[in-house]
Amino acid sequence: MDEKESQDFGAERRIMGKKQYRDMDMIERMIYGPKQWATLGMAAVNILVFAVTSFFGLDAERMVRYGAAVTQYILQGEYYRLFTSMFLHFDLHHLIGNMVMLILLGAYLERFVGKARYLAIYLLGGIAGNLLSMVLEIRAGEYAISAGASGAVFATVGGLLALLIVHRGRLADLTLRRVSLMAILSAAYGFSSYGVNNAAHIGGLAAGFLTALLLYRRGSRRYRENCINEQEAEW
Repeated sequence: MDEKESQDFGAERRIMGKKQYRDMDMIERMIYGPKQWATLGMAAVNILVFAVTSFFGLDAERMVRYGAAVTQYILQGEYYRLFTSMFLHFDLHHLIGNMVMLILLGAYLERFVGKARYLAIYLLGGIAGNLLSMVLEIRAGEYAISAGASGAVFATVGGLLALLIVHRGRLADLTLRRVSLMAILSAAYGFSSYGVNNAAHIGGLAAGFLTALLLYRRGSRRYRENCINEQEAEW
């Protein structure tokens, strides 16, 4: 095989690989597709923190000591709680619900925007959700102990919505209608459930959307790469 034939063969294998990846369902992509290490890393940190904290106990007093968000303490200068509370969970059900959404949706977002942008969207969205929750608690005069990754997870949903708008409603096998419906159903479940910090969800969603729009624009290198990948996959 001469050099030109070798190059043509390599290009064909890359295109076929993209077509096969496109035909995989979500679970198959997680197992066989490229690993999104920032998403897996965030999930691993959450799981590790839960394993350690659950060993010592997850009652309200201990959760406060671990770094849960408490508005009164944040106002006294313990600003780190806006960050640390994102990695704490009250029980296994709480953890599993957030980690399933994180791994499924976060992997998509990281694939499209890259690790650094993904982490910015995830972390800033989680902090913004906690800030909105704190502001609304102050206005209502009602306070609670808050923890969980759901604000950051909703930020990934907001980020995906922003990307889909930039790409005119479709990117890979994601559509604006599908992700919008997922966001609406997730928010509705939160509002219909007891003890859910809906302010963190809404704040995370909005912050993730705005951060993604700022970091991912039409004409950017990432945008062009995703457009090229889509064209090759549809070839």
